[in-house]
Amino acid sequence: QVQLVESGGGLVQAGGSLRLSCAASGRRFSTYAMGWFRQAPGEERDVVADINWSGGNTYYADSVKGRFTISRDNANNTVYLQMNSLKPDDTAVYYCAAYRTQFAHGRPDYWGQGTQVTVAS
Repeated sequence: QVQLVESGGGLVQAGGSLRLSCAASGRRFSTYAMGWFRQAPGEERDVVADINWSGGNTYYADSVKGRFTISRDNANNTVYLQMNSLKPDDTAVYYCAAYRTQFAHGRPDYWGQGTQVTVAS
């Protein structure tokens, strides 16, 4: 079992930056692909970015390309989402997710509890 704990959310002005962190438990973190998802009120939970086990392969949703960066620190069981040039449309609950595979595929196997990101215009 893997437990994921997000932190770093909050309120920021449009154009600002936030860095989300996700601390993972378990010895197999370095073998798992990781992802960040977000869900706005009344909308589905969608993938924002994901990263393979080594950090050498990443994916970004078109809406965040060039503004967000996903990274991981396998030595410290942590995955990050650096969010720059934030827009009001980025307002959502952001979830960390883990896949029991080396590359993200299908639905994640584990979820964090979520952290709220609010971007004020």
